[in-house]
Amino acid sequence: MKKYRKVFFYNIGIFILACGCMLTIKSNFGAGPFDALLVGLYKTFGLTIGSWEIVLGLILVLLNALGSKSRPEYFALVTSLITGVCIDFWIFTAGVFIEPQSLAFQTICFFIGLVLMCLGVALNIQADFAPNPMDRSMIVLSKLINCSFSISRAILSSIFVIFAFIFNGPILIGTLIVAIFAGIIIKFFIPYVHKFDLKYFS
Repeated sequence: MKKYRKVFFYNIGIFILACGCMLTIKSNFGAGPFDALLVGLYKTFGLTIGSWEIVLGLILVLLNALGSKSRPEYFALVTSLITGVCIDFWIFTAGVFIEPQSLAFQTICFFIGLVLMCLGVALNIQADFAPNPMDRSMIVLSKLINCSFSISRAILSSIFVIFAFIFNGPILIGTLIVAIFAGIIIKFFIPYVHKFDLKYFS
């Protein structure tokens, strides 16, 4: 069982993360910076939200290679591919039944989605299996401009928000909440995920 732990945490993490993304998108309360851009591109050019996850993943992989002057990490595309497929799965299954009309329902839908997204990220961090293009971009940028990860993440989030705004993505109060609190919630989950790993996979 131990040898399958990375695959387990990696796949279940993406599956839960994608469900959270779907809920924040469907909440009409504002999606995270990156997800808002995905929705904006979907509204503007068509395809599916999951498809744009894959396309942007490829773009980030190539930009990361250019910024770090190294070969592209094509294995990172696996993460974008699986994430994109899972997002579309949730949108076209459970998502068709979720159309929150009241502010209360929108708020509940959004915060459940936010928690699930953060839990999914924590599970992926525990897996330490395949690089995430977005996380790699944060590392590459921090080295290029000699800044902390938090600053590089804020810069990337700002860039995604600008493009999401240009393409009419769902930039609302929820976008700001994700940008401010996602990191805090992820850090909250990490020790619990680690304890689960030690209990069942050690």
